[in-house]
Order: sequence, then structure tokens, then C-alpha cells
Amino acid sequence: MTTRIFIDGAAGTTGLEIRERLAARSEFELLVLDDDRRKDETARKEALHEADIAILCLPDDAARDAVALAEGSNTRIIDASSAHRVAEGWTYGFPEIIGHDKIAEAQFVSNPGCYPTGFLALVAPLLRAGLLPADWPYTVNAVSGYSGGGNALIKRIEDEPDLAFRSYGLDMAHKHRPEMKLHAGLKHGVIFAPAVVRAYRGMLVEVPLHLGAIDSKLTPDQLREALAENYGSSSIVTVASSEPLTELIVREGEEASDAMTLYAFGNDGDYHARLVARLDNLGKGASGAAVQNLNIMCGLPETTGLRL
Repeated sequence: MTTRIFIDGAAGTTGLEIRERLAARSEFELLVLDDDRRKDETARKEALHEADIAILCLPDDAARDAVALAEGSNTRIIDASSAHRVAEGWTYGFPEIIGHDKIAEAQFVSNPGCYPTGFLALVAPLLRAGLLPADWPYTVNAVSGYSGGGNALIKRIEDEPDLAFRSYGLDMAHKHRPEMKLHAGLKHGVIFAPAVVRAYRGMLVEVPLHLGAIDSKLTPDQLREALAENYGSSSIVTVASSEPLTELIVREGEEASDAMTLYAFGNDGDYHARLVARLDNLGKGASGAAVQNLNIMCGLPETTGLRL
């Protein structure tokens, strides 16, 4: 038996990628609305009730409306928006952090944000291992490909060929901050400095640490080893070796990928460290994570259809 999938918002960047990935898979039957019915509430409600699993690729308010339309059905939902990432009754869809069993059993799964995926992959396991404190004032510096900003930013990049770097979230109230705090188990909200570069996809998420101020005996090698142990069985998240690097690069023509690589750099004396996650904002940061969660919810190998 095939699983019936409805992608609500299949015309957006994330929705298009998910639809393309699932179209050739025999395990799934895609319920597709004609263009003139995509925004018709009655048609959407019918599709949401007919589907076994709905994937929401919508703005936050529209995602909440879709959940309301699905009320009274047995449809399971994966929400790729940020509407339910800290909502009660929703399972946070980061299997490497939350646990595969919780996602497999959940009716409502909220896909993580792309920036929080990098931050949580680096910090959450180290907090749980007791290596980093929950009450530290963490900062996050990150750059992403412009596709993460959706159709409006994609058009702006196309219309402004001299736009190379865009720093934003300067009011420090970015909507990703609550999920970073909650799912890492932090006492304080993070200081988050996001930016967009002239590359369609790809991202680097960095967490700088004053190790000497946290714990004079803590070293970058210890952090790297703890991360490697945590992700040792993962085919998706890998931890780079201690081999020295002089740079990490995001290229304009970055290849699509659902993998994520974690790094731990340190200085002489081990007083400072830079934890860095390298991932594709449209892969593990969006559509790839949704497909991974879908696989888990359907009892399939989690890497089926992923680009690794």
C-alpha cells in the first residue's frame, strides 16, 4: 500500500524540492491540486483529510490555518514552517537530537529551522554530556544561501546584482531564537547574528566559545570527541577529524546535499574554540529534513531518497 502525501504549499522553494524528491518514489502517492485550486480552502481541506501525511510548506499563519482545516481527520502532519516548533503537542523533528522513536510515533512533527539545525547539532549533545553549561550566554554567527529567504529574497537577489552580503535580524528578535533556547535546554536566549550571501544554497553556523572562562580544563578535542561519539551511528551527521583547516567555504554553485558536517576548532592553549556546522539550508535545513522525518514516520530507512 502506498502512503498518500499532500504537500500544502508545493509552489514554494521547500515544497518544490520535496515534491520533486517524492514524485519518483513508489512508496508514495502525491495528492496534487491544480494551480487554480491550490489556494482554494475547500479543495485544501479535502486534500488534507484525504492524505495519510500532509507536509506544510507555508508561511506561519497559513500553516496554522492548515492545521485547523485538518481537524477531525487522522492525517499526520509535518510542518516545515516555524509555526509549531515550540508548540505544545508537537514533536520537534530533529531525530538525532529528539530521538527517532518519538518522531516515528508522532502525529504532529515540526521541522527544525535551518539555523537551529546547525546550532542544536553542535550544542545540544555537549550540554547533555555535561561539557557545556546551560546558563552560558551563547552566541550564534551564521551565513546562509539566499534561497532560505523564500521567493521574495530570491527575486531581490536577482534584481540587485551588486547585493553580496545581507546581515539581518538586527533587532535580535529573530523567530529561530525560541527553538534554539528550548530544544538545547538553555537558561538564556542566544545572541543570533544571521546573514545571507550570494549563493543559492549552503550555510555555515558557528558557535564561538571562551573555553577558558567556561572550564579551564575543557579542550576543543574533548568537544570534538564527544560530538563524534554522539553521531557515531549517523549516516547524515558526521564530525570532521582534527586535521587542520585554514578555511570553510560556501560557493555560489554549491551542490545540493542532505548531509551535515560538524567541526571543532581551537587556538593554542585551548582557551578559545569555534564550533561550526556546515549544511545545505534546503537539505538538512529544510526539504531533506522533511523527507527524513517522512521516512521515519512511514517506517522506512531514514536515508531513503536523501542526497548523501
